[in-house]
Amino acid sequence: MFRNKVILVTGGTGSWGNELVKQLLQKSPAEIRIFSRNETSQVEMKRKFQQNPLLTFVIGDIKEREALLEASKDVDYIFHLAALKHVPVCEDQPIEALNTNVIGTQNVIRVAIDNKVKKVIYISTDKAANPSNFYGFSKAMGERLIIHANTLKSDTTFVCVRGGNVLGTNGSVIHVFNNQIRSNKEIGITHPDMTRFFLTLEDAIKLLFKATYESRGGEIFVMKMPTCKIYDLAEVLIDASGVQGVKIVEQGIRPGEKLHEILFSEYESQTTVYYDQEYFVILPTIEIKGLEEHYSAFKPVKLTNYNSSEDLMTKDEIKAMLIKGGFM
Repeated sequence: MFRNKVILVTGGTGSWGNELVKQLLQKSPAEIRIFSRNETSQVEMKRKFQQNPLLTFVIGDIKEREALLEASKDVDYIFHLAALKHVPVCEDQPIEALNTNVIGTQNVIRVAIDNKVKKVIYISTDKAANPSNFYGFSKAMGERLIIHANTLKSDTTFVCVRGGNVLGTNGSVIHVFNNQIRSNKEIGITHPDMTRFFLTLEDAIKLLFKATYESRGGEIFVMKMPTCKIYDLAEVLIDASGVQGVKIVEQGIRPGEKLHEILFSEYESQTTVYYDQEYFVILPTIEIKGLEEHYSAFKPVKLTNYNSSEDLMTKDEIKAMLIKGGFM
């Protein structure tokens, strides 16, 4: 699919982007363009990949349509990763989150159509399902724009992939907890019963490729992800650190934060089907030609929603996940 193709990755200097580029290079593309606004991160990434001639680095912001239009010329596939992602930042600066996560996504849609890009893959989040904070709302709006883009007269298809927390990303709870253990001998958690979905970065990108290969356009692919209690994760990291006397301190839930996340809501469950052992697919409520017929043979889900409080990993399973991800 990607052999001899030109690929654009927006927000490509982040953790997702680095792993995505690493795996894309194994698929013999003609060129990968990394589009981001952070000059320092681009220089570091260029060094990391040893000045690979297949990589082109472009300074730009998805809020600026002309720069994005130029960067996407002759591009076959766009992976749209660029976003403001931290819940507190988006709560404090909602206009910037709106301009980046919503207007920026619409800019990606417009330039993809203008440049006849084959497919756009939008990376979304569990926080877009029944959102409770501005980050979630902005990503949910981005999803709706991506889905609606499939109704426009163009040669481009658009698909969403929705996942939860990915271990090892910038600002990941793993890094935060480990730093707190070393620096303060104290881990701060918001609530002892809080749960989240988790997946290693390598596995997340592999699943992302599968959705890219097999999507038709207009659906939301939902990754099936293991869940764990944050308190249990903290205890596993403390045990693994070997540091004595580390305390876990409850700090209270932050504004807009949920006790449990969901990957699809009660409302979305009405149009969700079992795709395979790794994915659910949420079908749109708007009509997209051929999509309903394509999924007519897939079984509807029997879940009210997909909730992080269910089927929690044991501490041994959490430890195994961390070892697999290279964190222990």
